[in-house]
Amino acid sequence: MRNSRIAIFTQVPLGASALPFLCSRSVGLCLMEKQPFPLEGAEVAASLLGADGAAGSSELPVTSCPSEPPARDGWNSKVEYFLAQVGFSVGLGNVWRFPYLCHQNGGGAFLLLYVLLMLLVGIPLFFLELAAGQSIRQGSIGVWKHISPKLCGIGYSSCVVCFYVAVYYNVIISWSLFYLGSSFQSPLPWEQCPEQGNITAAECAASAPTTFFWYRTALDITDSIEETGQLNLPLTCCLLAAWTVVCLGMFKGIKTSAKVMYFSSIFPYVVLLCFLVRGLLLDGAREGIVHMFYPKLEIWGSVQVWRQAATQVFFALGLGFGSVIAYSSYNPRSNNCHRDAFTVSFINFLTSLLATLVVFSVLGFRAKNTVMTCVASNVELFSRQYGPGPGPGPQERWAPSFNVSEPGSVALEEYRSWFHAHGARGPWNLTDCDLEKEMQKGAQGTGLAFIAFTEAMSLLPGSPFWSALFFLMLLNLGLSTMFGTMEGILAPLADSFKVLARNKTKLTVGGCVLGFLIGLLFTQRCGNYFVSMFDDYTATLPLIMVVVCETFSVSWLYGADRFLDDIEGMLGWRPSVVYKYLWKYVGLLAMLGLLAASLIRMVVQRPTYLAWSQEKASEEELQYPDWALVLLSLLILFAMMPVPLGFVHATLRSRAARGARGPAGFQAVPTADECETPLTDVTDVEQTAV
Repeated sequence: MRNSRIAIFTQVPLGASALPFLCSRSVGLCLMEKQPFPLEGAEVAASLLGADGAAGSSELPVTSCPSEPPARDGWNSKVEYFLAQVGFSVGLGNVWRFPYLCHQNGGGAFLLLYVLLMLLVGIPLFFLELAAGQSIRQGSIGVWKHISPKLCGIGYSSCVVCFYVAVYYNVIISWSLFYLGSSFQSPLPWEQCPEQGNITAAECAASAPTTFFWYRTALDITDSIEETGQLNLPLTCCLLAAWTVVCLGMFKGIKTSAKVMYFSSIFPYVVLLCFLVRGLLLDGAREGIVHMFYPKLEIWGSVQVWRQAATQVFFALGLGFGSVIAYSSYNPRSNNCHRDAFTVSFINFLTSLLATLVVFSVLGFRAKNTVMTCVASNVELFSRQYGPGPGPGPQERWAPSFNVSEPGSVALEEYRSWFHAHGARGPWNLTDCDLEKEMQKGAQGTGLAFIAFTEAMSLLPGSPFWSALFFLMLLNLGLSTMFGTMEGILAPLADSFKVLARNKTKLTVGGCVLGFLIGLLFTQRCGNYFVSMFDDYTATLPLIMVVVCETFSVSWLYGADRFLDDIEGMLGWRPSVVYKYLWKYVGLLAMLGLLAASLIRMVVQRPTYLAWSQEKASEEELQYPDWALVLLSLLILFAMMPVPLGFVHATLRSRAARGARGPAGFQAVPTADECETPLTDVTDVEQTAV
């Protein structure tokens, strides 16, 4: 008596039907339509048939072999998916990084450059990830292994980088929690300098109350990254709370996180609109918005500006994280992912624009308040030295037209007109109160949110309310992005390993616990410097490399035309051929250029970070020490190592399988797990006599 067991693994296209895929266990045969991938040279299914055309025992029943885990979750509605995708792409960078870049790089000219790069590079690559995830319905590991087993390392690298981002991104959320808790008191703790024995703290007096609160009260920061210091207990507790919220939100996968998205994705827009209305009513808002939109087209000639714009497009859409692929994999295959790509991208851009309007209107108010204080102090100084009105002496020649006895009533234009005509040449030490120069003093990243914006809010009536609203908005923006980032880690692992899929709750809890423990590195007194290192280098460069590998794999190895064929079979209509050239040339060359520019900048100019000097009470730029550069390089190499390792492993496994074949058949014995996910290109047949 003989019992035949046959296992055939052929390469899978992204959505087309082709040669039959045969797979069986000892009691049944699975039939699935698959097509060999052109790179791998897999044997066709016909080679399994004998001379009589039979494949094993004809008595074996034919059953359906699913291409994905049968219990895979799905979105309850398109609204849930849309909110999740928007919530992931719209994050903290929209509030502080985009306004800063717009502020520093030509205002309206930067906006035009950003839109151009988003249309030519961002949206096509975003569409590529959406289509790949929706068609294959797997996480990032399964998608690239599906295209070719030799590319599975791309998915693992994506997971590693996602974890890098998650561990430091949640630290920023913990900062928001700390500030949110500090907002429920009046006056706000950063409105005034603290007193130490009836004496104002020297560090605060030499800087500013908001700066002192950020660096000394919140972070209690060291002078450099080499001075570690002990754990910051309040921030450690906030980090634990942040990871607890993330764990609870991800406890049941997208079934729970999707419900949280209804609040965390919508609430920030309510807050931004409230701030916009309030900001437009402030004195100085008009000047701030005019400063933002005034175009300086000469910046288009700067390579640095192009690099920053491309990087912002890259991170704003969340390319390379695997989260876009994971979220779209829960969609039905008929979902119009092409429309989703444009809709989510433009909502992301409009959100950045809305946040920039809010930031510039409020910072315009802050700048106007600063220069008016400057005017009042200068007029008061002039009044003390030369009297309140005309009379003999120098005031006859330099007497201003405004009333110096009321410094607070002097208009900015009047003072500046008099200063340029007479004040600058007089025998006194007066300064020019320039609103434009004050507007150019921008803070980057966390400094914009936790220093500049908090200072502006402290000037508003009812400042505790506005402060609590602002940091609650930051908390929700961060959480919605964190849910997507964690999904980019958990979904691929659960899709690729059955044991993890059966224990996804334990996987979620374990991932959050591990993230908290590693995150303790960032709650040291020097932790802010490690956050800067991860944000600027450790996560950025590997992500760019991942996107380069993704684009090259689909457009050149798999074939852009073939990918468009698969999308046509999935959507029922064929996208424009323009995408072929955008993927193969424009997007790929743009990513390679961005990668080259980032690497050259890192090699030519030694990486630096902004440190806070307690003695000087100011920021200073320091170079990373050698050990930090070694750590940085090792983290980057560790993130990208799965790509070559996956390629070598798949190649050796393929050769070993071919070498194991005998002249009359195939010798490898398949397992039950190998039949479940047909992602390899090795064809194995084994017949065992019983």
